[in-house]
Amino acid sequence: MLSFVELATRPEFSVAAVDCRDDHRGWSAERPREDVRLVLVRRGGFRRRVRGVCADLDHTVGYLGLPGEEEHFAHPAGGDRCTSIGLTPALWRTLAGDTPRPSRSSLYVDGRLDLAHRRLLAATRSADHDHAATERLVGLVAEVVRQVVTTASPASDRPGAGDRALVARARTVIGDGHPAATGLIPLATLLGVSPYRLSRAFTHELGVSLTHYRNRVRVGHALDRLEAGEPSLAALAADLRFADQAHLSRTVREHLGHTPSALRRLLT
Repeated sequence: MLSFVELATRPEFSVAAVDCRDDHRGWSAERPREDVRLVLVRRGGFRRRVRGVCADLDHTVGYLGLPGEEEHFAHPAGGDRCTSIGLTPALWRTLAGDTPRPSRSSLYVDGRLDLAHRRLLAATRSADHDHAATERLVGLVAEVVRQVVTTASPASDRPGAGDRALVARARTVIGDGHPAATGLIPLATLLGVSPYRLSRAFTHELGVSLTHYRNRVRVGHALDRLEAGEPSLAALAADLRFADQAHLSRTVREHLGHTPSALRRLLT
């Protein structure tokens, strides 16, 4: 039996928890897919065969699946629980290069990749997953690219080259409230760089993630409104594009150490 729970879904990617309770040694075929897949095992294990090559997968070895591949799976040791990440080919190319050539399909899940996986799952549970989950996913894919993709990204898209100017442009877009600032991928597209480049540039230049910076800007706007006597926290949350009033309160408290209600009393 197979259960499939969506954790995060965007036009460019999806993250799902897959729980398989099969127990069989024989091979079962899966129809070729159109997306790029990263599968990381959280519990148990299984076997995968593609292009005649078999791999045993568990919490230390995952796999990278490419569009059009004919895959076969077996579960000789019982079921498993995995995280399945689907990427559009377009997003994969922005992160791995225009013509990425993976050296292999199996992934060694080292400590960095394991931590990136866990942080992605934590981000999917946050109310601000448009930015947070996307940023964590980009970081996870970057770890995979470093391990298995033999082609290098263009020099113009590597972190470090022109980061200061790029971050300045991004800060302007975020400060102006441009619609593209609601997500890492649309913001990177507007600025003409990969999501990985943009995410890394923020951390390099400012010492904080793009998600943290965007929330800092929104918290500043919330302070302005509270200082002016804003009567409705629900309206404030909606206007600043928080998921709900509780999300606004958590974010404000994280940045300022006070709830919006307490700040309203302090400021007025």
